Amino acid sequence: MTHENAPHMKPMPLFMSKEKAAGGDELPVMQDDRIHWNGQPIAVVLAETAAQADHAKSLIRATYETEPATTAFSAAKAKGTKPGTFQGEPLKLEIGDAEAALRAAPYQVDVTYFTPRHNHNAIELHAATVAWKGDELVIHDASQGVAHMAWSMAHVFGLDEKQVHVTSPYVGGGFGGKTLWRHQVLAAAASKLAGRPVRIMLTREGVYRAVGGRTNTEQRVAIGAQPDGRFDALIQTGVVAMTAHNNLPEPFVLPARSAYAAGSIELDVEVATIDMLANTFMRAPGEAVGTFALESAIDELANLMEMDPIKLRIRNEPEKDPTTGLPFSPRHIVEAYRAGAERFGWHRRNATPGTRREGEWLIGMGCATATYPYYRMPGGAARITLTKDAQVMVEVAAHEMGMGTATAQTQVTAARLGLPIEQVRFCHGDSRFPGLVLAGGSQQTASIGSAVMAAQRELIVELLKLVGKDSPLHSLKPDEVAGRNGGLGKSDELERFESYKATLARAGREELVVEARRRLRWKRSIGRCIPTARCSARWR
Repeated sequence: MTHENAPHMKPMPLFMSKEKAAGGDELPVMQDDRIHWNGQPIAVVLAETAAQADHAKSLIRATYETEPATTAFSAAKAKGTKPGTFQGEPLKLEIGDAEAALRAAPYQVDVTYFTPRHNHNAIELHAATVAWKGDELVIHDASQGVAHMAWSMAHVFGLDEKQVHVTSPYVGGGFGGKTLWRHQVLAAAASKLAGRPVRIMLTREGVYRAVGGRTNTEQRVAIGAQPDGRFDALIQTGVVAMTAHNNLPEPFVLPARSAYAAGSIELDVEVATIDMLANTFMRAPGEAVGTFALESAIDELANLMEMDPIKLRIRNEPEKDPTTGLPFSPRHIVEAYRAGAERFGWHRRNATPGTRREGEWLIGMGCATATYPYYRMPGGAARITLTKDAQVMVEVAAHEMGMGTATAQTQVTAARLGLPIEQVRFCHGDSRFPGLVLAGGSQQTASIGSAVMAAQRELIVELLKLVGKDSPLHSLKPDEVAGRNGGLGKSDELERFESYKATLARAGREELVVEARRRLRWKRSIGRCIPTARCSARWR
């Protein structure tokens, strides 16, 4: 299969361009003869065995007409830059005149740091098994966003979202790399062309060429301080490289938004366009490389001022978010520094860098602050089925990447319903389950957990509708009862109790199914996400 006989496909909807968009880039997949980066797939070989496919691949010869391309960071910067945005928000932020405050400060550091490109490289290779069942597309993959992939693939092939079924029981290493790339689209196209199921697996080299990564960065960090260490100016600006066909520049200024107080702040990320593989999320997008530069500059300032690096950081600990003015949730950084200094023997360190050597090794002791935001993304929904024998099944289009999603939600469900954990089953990794929450940003457990709790409450509401006048639970409200010992009981009267089995048996029900969605609405006055519930139920 080449661009000459591939089925018609629309470009992948670019990640974050729509609510369910998951595409790594917006270029057409094998629809023309244009080449945009080294490693872009130009042909797919279908064979019964890997050996046959490798031999067939060796027979292919491709010729090219060379056109000018920008592949060097320096060349991309020379062509000019544009402002960077992240999650729809500008990355530029100015509070006061930081440059003037820097010039006036008695102590100054002004350093440029560079970080290289990073690639996703999970131990298990990216692979997918794809089949068409009539006009239904079935995809078995390792995905961080089953619902997003189903919607996006439906767009590519002109299908209704319900015609695409994505399953992903186990993801493995994700961190932004297990979204939608060209190999899944090509496998679906090849399966359609051949009329047979197709399994595709990238080689190790193919992962580097087909799966996006983290862009290289050039960061300027400048800090102006008073003799007591107080920051008058904090500046972190710079340039990242990015393809013209996606919009995920590395937001390296994110840590500086909340890590330290300063009299004035200037943050900015500019983007230089390069003809290379698209960027995507990686582990701690922005925080990883941005923290490296920011904390290195603070260490250099501490060395210049001959001041203890921990004391310098504590001196600039903010009482509230320095860029928004909002209060922090529990932060405890100062306590952590003091406890760490005591436990690691900080007082024994040699304060002069590079003075302790053991053989060929320079030995030192350092410190740094790391920060990561608490995300709570909308789209959480859950379905709970309670059977007549008090077995519970929870279904959420969530993902298991080793962080214990299934375990945590099983525990929450069992505890809130008062059931043994063996009677609760948590089902995930299926686009036909309710919910629309990505496994990313360290937010999935909280985002889907609130939906599971909303579904549990709706289950109690529906159970109380079933009880008759002869039930101990008659006339009780949902807030007056709690799950315990395999049933519902009044919170402050232990004798007013009825098992789930008894409730369903009296009503003649085989099972009760409820579904609830936890919506997040933005309350501008305090700048926080407030959860609200939307529920539904059905009987069987």
